[in-house]
Amino acid sequence: MPRRIRAASLTGLTALTAAGLALGTLLAVPAGAAPASAAPAGAGAPQPPGFLSAADLPPHPSSAWTAGEIIAGASPDTEADPCLGTALGDGRDSWYRDFRTDLDTSARQVSVELSSVSAAKRRFSSVNEHIKSCAARIEQADPEVTAKLKDYGKLNVEEGAHVYGLHTETSWGATDIHLLSVGRDGTRVTVVNWGQLGDFDDAPVKAFKKTTVTAVNKLR
Repeated sequence: MPRRIRAASLTGLTALTAAGLALGTLLAVPAGAAPASAAPAGAGAPQPPGFLSAADLPPHPSSAWTAGEIIAGASPDTEADPCLGTALGDGRDSWYRDFRTDLDTSARQVSVELSSVSAAKRRFSSVNEHIKSCAARIEQADPEVTAKLKDYGKLNVEEGAHVYGLHTETSWGATDIHLLSVGRDGTRVTVVNWGQLGDFDDAPVKAFKKTTVTAVNKLR
């Protein structure tokens, strides 16, 4: 059976290489996966920042979005993600939420509370750099995959946000499109990943920019 990359999975896109490098760890959750349960917060534990709701995601033409619970810690597949990897940290004072449709489109938001504004600035910069180098690292990891990154520019919201598009195609014709954004408000940094089968023409860039603005505004 031919391999393929599912653009819909922030939690676990199909492996890009035999070594198991996953493309969409933070990009989305598999369309058929059930929402995870929220991890209980201990006494005095930091409270999560505001998160996107299902209604905040780019509208899908034929399926409603479903939002999972807000989960404390790092997603189990974060380290395998070539676009973000460990850029968001080790999961301390971080949370994530998966979103899915009934079809092949899904998304994930990850938010991190840093110890200071300067630390948040560094994390914001680190995430940006990881995304910018993602396409090259994907191609280095698997010669059967070609990847192209588009920079959709900065957004004027709070301390700033940046939006990117990532298209991947395999030698056997599987093609996927992802939209990624990173934003900051004070000591909090958030990343939103959206993905589905397709190419740049299928990406709802305008709607995703609106989603990103909402995500940053909800960090307060």
